[in-house]
Amino acid sequence: MASITRHSNGRWRARYYDDQGKQHARHFERKGEAQRWVDEQTAKLVASAHISPRTARTTVDEWCTTWLAGYRGNRASTVRQAETHIVRIRAAFGPMQLSAVRPSHVRTWTSQLAAEGLAESYVYALHARLSQLYADAVHDDLVAKSPCSRRTSPGAGKQRPYVATTEQVWALHAAMPAHLRAAILLGAFAGLRVAEVCGLRVGDVDFMRGIVTPAVQYPAVPLKTETSRNAVPIAPTMALELAAHAGEWSAETFMVNECGKQLGPWALERAFRTARARVPGLPAGFRYHDCRHYFASLLIASGADVKVVQARLRHSSAKTTLDTYGHLWPDSDDSTRAAIEAVMAAREDNSRTTAAPAR
Repeated sequence: MASITRHSNGRWRARYYDDQGKQHARHFERKGEAQRWVDEQTAKLVASAHISPRTARTTVDEWCTTWLAGYRGNRASTVRQAETHIVRIRAAFGPMQLSAVRPSHVRTWTSQLAAEGLAESYVYALHARLSQLYADAVHDDLVAKSPCSRRTSPGAGKQRPYVATTEQVWALHAAMPAHLRAAILLGAFAGLRVAEVCGLRVGDVDFMRGIVTPAVQYPAVPLKTETSRNAVPIAPTMALELAAHAGEWSAETFMVNECGKQLGPWALERAFRTARARVPGLPAGFRYHDCRHYFASLLIASGADVKVVQARLRHSSAKTTLDTYGHLWPDSDDSTRAAIEAVMAAREDNSRTTAAPAR
């Protein structure tokens, strides 16, 4: 229901009721302006795209505060990452109303971020966070649609990690302090992430069967997904080395400091950087996580297919595996040529057989 009435002061009052029965009104100098406003709002009601005028004034900054309050139910590290992203979102869009942000604004923002020298993957993550904020704003009926889409999304960037040689991996192992050498084994030959290694408990390893089953990450936080908790088979020789390490230090977790206390990821990374400097050929940006890339390359070189590598790395999808390591699989040109050659050669053999004179 909508109506337009004229006040004694000559101004026109336009009003309508939304689908919840709430009245909304505005005053205009001209009747035509009032009529256009009423028509716009009622059309939005019919199209289920109506946003309350008061709600429509919500700024990006205000929504970020509300959104973060509801997001704090996630684990602390996840919330910290979101807060870091939102600092940049607020800097770019904070004072603007949610409905005022256009796709062109988003594209300009991501271009500016890239010009600042930020990594493609980080710019992609910031865009994804903004998209997440707007998706929830649409769900809360704060805006009719999001300015973020595949058309505004920057490229995620293709990872081409440096893959250490086997000699470099063993050199790293030798360069690490004795009480941390098991970390190289777990990263390079089981593919564990740094927080998983620091949280790995002796009870998570079945030394007899040769199976590592990560369950928590540092300090003792359950892993996020079921996929992350998948068991990883290890070689018997490695199981013996891990058992010897566990027996020597007699701690609940594998990674401990000199005092036998649980080691944090930052301390492991620090020791890793020191060891890295002693290994010829490793780039300055080589991280502990790159041991995991070596593990992937080892599996691929042995002939493992995508699904096997995905399972051992505990990726949620084969797409993640291919996006990161697809370039490590052997070039398919030769196999393609061989497949076609076999068909062509078979045709020629059949032709010669058919053309041969009968005796």
